[in-house]
Amino acid sequence: MNSDAIANFERLLAAGRDGALLRFSLGSEYLKIGDAPAAAQHLEQAVALDPGFSAAWKLLGRALTECGRFEQALAAYERGISVAGQKGDQQAAKEMSVFAKRLRKQREAS
Repeated sequence: MNSDAIANFERLLAAGRDGALLRFSLGSEYLKIGDAPAAAQHLEQAVALDPGFSAAWKLLGRALTECGRFEQALAAYERGISVAGQKGDQQAAKEMSVFAKRLRKQREAS
């Protein structure tokens, strides 16, 4: 199913229907199949297209973490926390705060 969804989303992208939601959807599907680098690429584009997309910031942080890009993941979470706070999306801000805290602890332990 995931590869079908990816193929459909990629066709939309190739047809010029780019947008933050499409990139978010691609990033999410690539994460589901374990391709964190491809997911990060699409999610970076999603937040470039819509910097106020707090769910994309959260998923970008996860993708970057799975890529081992911990400092960039922490920066994505911090930006996402700010965005979510501005939008009143407290649940997303809380979740990203937990993920950021874990990354900081991991960094300190290293």
